[in-house]
Amino acid sequence: MRELKRAVTAEEKLRRSETVMRSVEHLPEFQRARVVLLYWSMADEVQTHAFVERWYRAKTLLLPCVDGDDLVLRQYTGPECMVAGEQFGIGEPTGEEWKDLGAVELIVVPGVAFDKQNNRMGRGRGFYDRLLKSTPNAVKVGVAYDFQMLDTIPVEPHDVKMNRVITEN
Repeated sequence: MRELKRAVTAEEKLRRSETVMRSVEHLPEFQRARVVLLYWSMADEVQTHAFVERWYRAKTLLLPCVDGDDLVLRQYTGPECMVAGEQFGIGEPTGEEWKDLGAVELIVVPGVAFDKQNNRMGRGRGFYDRLLKSTPNAVKVGVAYDFQMLDTIPVEPHDVKMNRVITEN
């Protein structure tokens, strides 16, 4: 997957990402949701920065922040709230931790790969699986480029399935 991602230019990733994220916008679950958990994308992931900027005034958008071996959530309130995260340098919002996980209605989740059974392969540290287990009522939407969608991927008992996976096609 790393090699396939490296073969796609930054401009092409942005174009493909815009298509993926426009599909997310059209989901009835997204349109209804008031509290949405997104992620601040790294260079090799479906890009979310423009999406976050487009929606943070209309919805409560939460972003994950690495805290030891777990993710905590904080609300994105604009570009001025972002700082580089301590562990990975990924942008993270400052401010109070969002503790009402039951209020999260939709979660947009990155992954290394997904399969046709809506299984997700992450980066191996289990950050998202632990977080997703604590939000059982939220709709979980994986986002990926077409080439990240495989017939099957290895699955472990702790892995959390997505409700759906969206790619550019």
